[in-house]
Amino acid sequence: MPSFRTTVLRGCSGQFCYKVARSSMQDPSRRVLLYTSVLCAGTGPLVYYLIQKGLSRTEYYQMALEQLHGHPEALEALGSPLRVHHLPMLSRDHFVDITDARLKIPISGPKAKGHLLTRSTRSAPFKRWTLQEVVLELGDGQRIPVFTPGEQGT
Repeated sequence: MPSFRTTVLRGCSGQFCYKVARSSMQDPSRRVLLYTSVLCAGTGPLVYYLIQKGLSRTEYYQMALEQLHGHPEALEALGSPLRVHHLPMLSRDHFVDITDARLKIPISGPKAKGHLLTRSTRSAPFKRWTLQEVVLELGDGQRIPVFTPGEQGT
């Protein structure tokens, strides 16, 4: 049997005095609110992680990184252990549609930092992605074309 604490508040207004009984039944609703807010705060980073993981497995993302790894001039400019950073999700530099994808992938190495600017298209919703352009833009403003449409690529 649940135990109830009762707090009696007394007050007078004019000629009438009243008693208000307040029980501890508000405590479970506070707990539910607390657990709900903790659950919501924890799901935000989890959803962000899952979106990042799903995006890094996409075909247009992987093709751009393969082109970068196959370009010796770009790898020499960045340095040997190459690090690909997560995409900022709320950036206006990214656009992914059914037929078009434009990304600005942050990349760094021991020598330099930069962005890999990619543009991909596909002719129909369930066809393969075709890489249109990949350009490495370094922090000092230097742009190295990694892949252009005239080249043979994957």
